[in-house]
Amino acid sequence: MSLRKKIPFDPPLDDVTNTTGRDSKKYRTESSSGETWTWDYQSKYTNWRNWIPRREIMFTLEELSKYDGSDPDLPIYLAINGEVFDVTQGRDYYGKGGSYGFFSGRDASRAYITGCFSSPSHLSHDLRGLTPDQLKSLEGWASFYRDHHTYFKVGRVALPPIDPNSPIPPPCNDPTEQKSS
Repeated sequence: MSLRKKIPFDPPLDDVTNTTGRDSKKYRTESSSGETWTWDYQSKYTNWRNWIPRREIMFTLEELSKYDGSDPDLPIYLAINGEVFDVTQGRDYYGKGGSYGFFSGRDASRAYITGCFSSPSHLSHDLRGLTPDQLKSLEGWASFYRDHHTYFKVGRVALPPIDPNSPIPPPCNDPTEQKSS
């Protein structure tokens, strides 16, 4: 018996759009009989990769740099605050030449907050000098990847300690250092 017949208020497939205005038929997950079982619910729970038990992979920064999207045979990984995520499904965005390619193959946590994407001092895991609100925003980005329906966590990166005597990266006030939209 079809589940769709049990729910009289379920709109016809042709009339359904999700809140972003995209045609939800493209994003439906259907069984072999054509029945929809997620009703456009998109989260980490709809990605089968999140259901496979696996051990976390520990990376060094050097190892992580191999997964920057330059080799089409390797997955694309990025790290945020030490957590490594597989973003291969977003190759157009995170691969070489993609609009977010500068995040791939590294932990560029600071750049998520500062928006400074071309300065090596900001494409790092150095969080010194950031405010509590900025750190909360960084946690929001980590949650974005943790809960994403396409991306998934694969491990952690062993981040080298930041020398407390080294200068804190300067603010990114130069508009030429920020990527234009």
